[in-house]
Amino acid sequence: MPKYISKIETPKVSIAPMIDRTVRGFRYFIRLITKRSLLYTEMITTHAILHGDRNKILDFDLSERPIALQIAGSDPKEIYEAVKVAEKWDYDEINLNVGCPSNRVSGHMMGAVLMAYPELVAKMVKAMRRATDKAVTVKHRIGIDGTGILPKDFKKVHFDQYKDMQEFIKIVEGSKVDRFTVHARIAILAGLSAKENRKIPPLRYNEVYRLKKEFPHLKIEINGGINTIREIEDHLKYVDGVMLGRVAYDNPFILAKVDQFFEKGKINNISRREIIEEMISYVEQVEAEDRSEYETLRHTLGLFYGKAGSKQWRQLITPPWPTGYSGKDILEYALEVLPEESLDERSI
Repeated sequence: MPKYISKIETPKVSIAPMIDRTVRGFRYFIRLITKRSLLYTEMITTHAILHGDRNKILDFDLSERPIALQIAGSDPKEIYEAVKVAEKWDYDEINLNVGCPSNRVSGHMMGAVLMAYPELVAKMVKAMRRATDKAVTVKHRIGIDGTGILPKDFKKVHFDQYKDMQEFIKIVEGSKVDRFTVHARIAILAGLSAKENRKIPPLRYNEVYRLKKEFPHLKIEINGGINTIREIEDHLKYVDGVMLGRVAYDNPFILAKVDQFFEKGKINNISRREIIEEMISYVEQVEAEDRSEYETLRHTLGLFYGKAGSKQWRQLITPPWPTGYSGKDILEYALEVLPEESLDERSI
């Protein structure tokens, strides 16, 4: 079988899908700071798409583009149907979650546990490709420890060596994946929480680099523990793209510098004052649509990370707000009282 070479351009930087984080309000806010990065939805299950409030979970503002929908599932037929439903929303990419380490997710045969079933992953990717002409990508770990999750008679519970990931890739690439995004840690599926799985298993970046070297025709993106512009630069010497996780939520202003990594890209010359002014218009729209203003603004808590006014900003944004105050009022007040040197500092 000839090797599949994706014609889809890999974004130099993307923002990882994060549960209860990469929702509409956060994505709008982040798009003000980085114009070029690929954004993701939260992980959304096939069941939610097929049986839930589709407008609530799939709607997005056009300004959020480019944006990828991340889907979790385990049944090729259901994932085909879910992707067909999502076609109406015209996402730029569709991503299959094979990396979530949560016991609850793995217990339903979704997420990282699927690394033990590469043939099933390949069938799901093929079903997704039948359902859409969009790019279809896979996000996974470098391996798993499945003790306590996989059936007791399963031939193997540890998939934590490089050769295991290599075998996974060899099988799944035949389904014509446009990009593999690799979280450079194993997932320990029993005994660690999802939060602990983001920190405790050691990072093994060299294995992701090796993957790109041994499969040069594949588009490989690296993820896990990447927190600085310098680290992005270093990783891009070895792989096609870098996915940022919690740093994008905790210290979002750093993202103004990542557009420089794109072809003809440059640092987004913007200030926190300008970001807040743009958010004023957005929270008015949110209020008009009867959506929660706080559910939008709570995702901006890290805007002043490490800067004068950080504590005051967090206190202003966090309820209870003064009686009669709207989100717009809170933001306008913040512009009056926060330190000017932080408000007017620019990314360049």
